[in-house]
Amino acid sequence: MRFATVRAEGRQLYGAVVEGGFVALSGDFPQWPSLREVIAADGLGALEAAAKGRTVTHPEGGFDWDLPIPAPEKIICVGVNFPDRNAEYKDGQEAPPNMSLFIRFARSFTGHGQALIRPPETPQLDYEGEIAVVIGKGGRRIAEDQALDHVAALSLCNEGTLRDWVRHAKFNVTQGKNWDRSGAMGPWLVPFTDPAQILDVHLQTRVNGEVRQDDRTGRMLFPVARQIAYISTFTTLVPGDIIVTGTPTGAGARFDPPRYLVPGDVIEVEAEGIGVLRNTVEDEA
Repeated sequence: MRFATVRAEGRQLYGAVVEGGFVALSGDFPQWPSLREVIAADGLGALEAAAKGRTVTHPEGGFDWDLPIPAPEKIICVGVNFPDRNAEYKDGQEAPPNMSLFIRFARSFTGHGQALIRPPETPQLDYEGEIAVVIGKGGRRIAEDQALDHVAALSLCNEGTLRDWVRHAKFNVTQGKNWDRSGAMGPWLVPFTDPAQILDVHLQTRVNGEVRQDDRTGRMLFPVARQIAYISTFTTLVPGDIIVTGTPTGAGARFDPPRYLVPGDVIEVEAEGIGVLRNTVEDEA
């Protein structure tokens, strides 16, 4: 079963995604204000049980998708995590010894079906399709061979980037990665029950139907278990934290000339077993 956060009739709700629409469940669990608290309480099973036999409360088109975890404590993104992506840097390293990391704020993402916002300061809005891992069981210095036991769910991410702004300083990309609504996450959470859900999964990004990124998670330089172990060495992971696990080669900046996103474009990020995250592009009003 898939679980999502939506907005309908001016309210934020969470519940189950079923054929025909959405079943609101948040009213049944007032002790859990959002899916973040559901995950912290290991409550996805309770949601699934509550959803069985229920009729759709909000049909398709009767709600807007929101971020699955509305207010995570941390969103940590892994950079340069596929071999072809690493080769783009032409620094002679087959694989870096440690992963590149940066932080994003929840405000920099929008939900499935919403528009990514291109700001007036730059036209260089780019896409990066990735899988997002949601932490279920927190911890510090988590052993790599136990790391996947700490995963609650998977989702998808379009880690939208303003390319010229990531080059404004020598060593930091923060200002190019955190423009309001420049990326997207969702549509939903898929509960994580089997390592096969992440170990060698096909990941693809399409722009207006054209395949731009295409790879498998089995080729990651730093697999998800290594990411969790490494990140938890220096910071305590807590339930609801999100790790955005890395994007393949093929972003718009790598074309000659670059192919940045423009209003009207449709971007789809798809991973087998998770689904499709779809967004359009609009200029900031």
